[in-house]
Amino acid sequence: MRRGRLRPAGAALAAVLLTGCAQFAGSAHPPAGGEPAQGSDRGQSLPPVVDRVRTTDPVVFLTFDDSAERDPHFADFVRAHRLPVTLFLTDTVAGPAYGHFARLRSVGASLQNHTLDHRSLRGLPYAGQRAEICGQQTKLRSRFGVRSHLFRPPYGTYDTTTLRAAADCGITAIVLWRAALNADGGLTCTRGDHRLRPGDIVAVDPDHPTGTGLSARTQTLLETIEERGLRVGRLGDYL
Repeated sequence: MRRGRLRPAGAALAAVLLTGCAQFAGSAHPPAGGEPAQGSDRGQSLPPVVDRVRTTDPVVFLTFDDSAERDPHFADFVRAHRLPVTLFLTDTVAGPAYGHFARLRSVGASLQNHTLDHRSLRGLPYAGQRAEICGQQTKLRSRFGVRSHLFRPPYGTYDTTTLRAAADCGITAIVLWRAALNADGGLTCTRGDHRLRPGDIVAVDPDHPTGTGLSARTQTLLETIEERGLRVGRLGDYL
């Protein structure tokens, strides 16, 4: 997933995490306006598109895209903290590490759909979009025995055809993000308040060779979440 980034340096990084999100520099997806966006297409009910969940519960949701396999200690981290994380998997990216994701699932991670090949879906014909989404549904079901109901489009881009194809593949919600934890440990927000708030969906960027490791970044984020009086919720319980 490609997102705009703001790279605070030194002490400024700690300040960003303590006070909230830096302004997001270039959203990868249209803002969802804080409410689930949904509709119909010729009578077909389309899944909502959300970047946060409408709830008064003091929870935020941590999501990862094909990145957790780069940190061999992440499964132990998830187990130790009992984190109900959500992982969106692309077959061609995550496939070689499916054993690692099976371990993550065994310690409580939820495995969801991120397409077969990580192609940008917007503008593709229905047949191509359906093949990407339904194909990964089949892969996840055959490999893990799960029936994923959440879908994150690659790069956060989609169109009405994406919603139609997702609905036909059994998807009940399209999941974007309001905040992103970058590879350098900085938080960026797509819109609204520049701090974490109840219901926010947080996307965690993959590790970068020059950045802080996934477990360390997530630990710092957990401390920020707690300081905000929040906790990590299980996304599947709310969508």
